[in-house]
Amino acid sequence: MKDPTALTLRQAAAAIAQGELHAEALVEACLDRVERLQPVLNCFISVTGERARQQAREADAAVKAGRALGPLHGVPLAHKDMFYRAGRVSTCGSKLCKDRIADVTAAVHERLDAAGAVDLGRLNMSEFAAGPTGHNQAFGHCRNPWNPAHVTGGSSSGSGAAVAARQVFGSLGSDTGGSVRLPAAMCGITGLKPTYGLVSRHGIMPRCWSLDVVGPLARTALDCAMLLQVVAGPDARDPTTIGHEIPDYVALANRSVEGMRIGVPTNAVFADVDSGVKAALEESVRVLKDLGAKIVDVELPDTRVIYGLTNLVNKAEAATIHARWVRTRRDEYSLSAVNRFEAGFHIPATLYLDAVRVRGRLLAEFVERAFRSVDVVHMPVLGIPVPTIEATEIHSTADVPQLMERITRHTRWLNYLGLPGLSVPCGFTPGRLPVAFQLMGRPFSEARLLALAHAYQSCTPWHRADPREHLRA
Repeated sequence: MKDPTALTLRQAAAAIAQGELHAEALVEACLDRVERLQPVLNCFISVTGERARQQAREADAAVKAGRALGPLHGVPLAHKDMFYRAGRVSTCGSKLCKDRIADVTAAVHERLDAAGAVDLGRLNMSEFAAGPTGHNQAFGHCRNPWNPAHVTGGSSSGSGAAVAARQVFGSLGSDTGGSVRLPAAMCGITGLKPTYGLVSRHGIMPRCWSLDVVGPLARTALDCAMLLQVVAGPDARDPTTIGHEIPDYVALANRSVEGMRIGVPTNAVFADVDSGVKAALEESVRVLKDLGAKIVDVELPDTRVIYGLTNLVNKAEAATIHARWVRTRRDEYSLSAVNRFEAGFHIPATLYLDAVRVRGRLLAEFVERAFRSVDVVHMPVLGIPVPTIEATEIHSTADVPQLMERITRHTRWLNYLGLPGLSVPCGFTPGRLPVAFQLMGRPFSEARLLALAHAYQSCTPWHRADPREHLRA
């Protein structure tokens, strides 16, 4: 096989299982790309090459012996450096934790290991998952494979860039206000924020307890379905997980979408997008209509109000988590991170509790109104072209609110409601930077979102676009 890194996750897993490709050869190809691109993209905080090679040799031996294989058998993955492995350092993207050794292993690591995946290492991220651009002062900024002068999106920056650059076949990130969907959108891959409670957060650094979710980033909707299939489900160690049966996401992603009702919001905030982004979004709606979906105009409840409540909850919970270190080790944080955490110290408990108290009612009202006549809502992920690293540097406290709102206005409020959101690549701006649309559904409607995205990807080329010609690698 000429270049195995060009395969999708699904194709790579099938090739290994059928004996057409050795896991060891696949791991070596990925490690070679990691070595060549690390100086350019800075996706990895650490690489566990020897461990990955050993896992690959064991995977090949299992295939040769005819033993039962997991769905991800021998496939190289890497994950955001906040998913703990007992006995190993997880930096959480901060120099405060550069030597901190975990004493537990994340539930998602356990499930991926059981499925046969190979772990290549720890991926870069915004410090303590606090930042939508991917900037990191402690370990260096991660850079966009389509143009290294531009941001990757955050906070799962390494996840988005490493998958797009064909260094790994998939990754897990966390999403508190867009941290899976934004890197997926800005790097031109597919990223899913599941419903709150679908995936265990045991053994994972908390950002905000009531907003955090874990989701997959991969090249296609089917690849995301495979990863979600492995990691989803209840976990007694995380009492927020939901105990219902997990469907076959891969099988359901292959179903017809004819007759599916897709809502396109008429609210002014969704129309306020760059002209190049708008053109790509409108073309994606046309393609979905040609696939047999019914396009329906829909007016959503005022998302700006929900956005404000999300900010309030986010700041209060983050301040609680970081209170001791902010007071005793403030100088070790980056300016952007510490400013965001300190803002939560000024939020009265009554306001925070009110925001939490009304969440259930607002969710019920939103779902009833938004999905009264549609099955899925189609909207932007990012309404502006992917910005440069320089243009999004934080130089003072006053820079933070405006920058956050510009980037997260279409993603953050979904976390307050706990709804699923899927980022799907749909083209490029005139500056040759990726554009994506976002699909939002009712709670636990991931299979429907994945089916719609898979149907779209079956007749469009955007998910196959390869940045390696820009990287000369």
